[in-house]
Amino acid sequence: MPAQFDFQHFQARTPLDGVNIWAYLLDRYADRITVKRRKPALENLEKIFNATFKLANDVGFRAMNLRDLCGETGLSMGGLYGYISSKDQLAEMIEDVVRHATHEVPRMYADIGDPLDRLEALIRASIYVSEILQPWFYFVFMDSRVLQAEQRGTAKESELHVQALFAEVIAQVPNRPHASADLIAAHIMAMFQDWYVKRWKYRAADIDPDRFADSAVRMMRGYLSA
Repeated sequence: MPAQFDFQHFQARTPLDGVNIWAYLLDRYADRITVKRRKPALENLEKIFNATFKLANDVGFRAMNLRDLCGETGLSMGGLYGYISSKDQLAEMIEDVVRHATHEVPRMYADIGDPLDRLEALIRASIYVSEILQPWFYFVFMDSRVLQAEQRGTAKESELHVQALFAEVIAQVPNRPHASADLIAAHIMAMFQDWYVKRWKYRAADIDPDRFADSAVRMMRGYLSA
């Protein structure tokens, strides 16, 4: 994979879209999901999670209940129970999708030799993944407190895993400034977290994912190559 790519190229090379997300959830939680007809199951999973994100934004995930979800999706309570049995299960599945994406996508760029190039690829991929899965990332960032203790711990470990991955690459940059690789990685993480949490700010300024990624890469290269 090249180090420099745009959002369109990333989408073409990465199997991250609605169909694949619902298929991933259906297959991963096949032991819990009792609906076995694949097409309606995929369609209803899409309804359930889109409704969850809407309700979480409108009234808050803590305040919403499964009856609210039935009203938003048009599913009966019995129909809903064919996919989930509780809000905790919903939150667990959302966290799982984010964790899976953030762990798997960096593997695509592991063979890029130059550390600055590999870091650029990781930054671009992280921004573009969070663009495709923006409601999922936003939920985990804003509502992780509603996860069960074990899931909260898993979410924290997942973020630290990605930060450590960035730090490992930064530490390989020759003649880099004498600063903590972990701290630089934390700054990079905070930069693209701002992208998916405060979308209103960038939308108002007419900044698209490519423009944001280009700016983030210039800042990274400007500092580490100084």
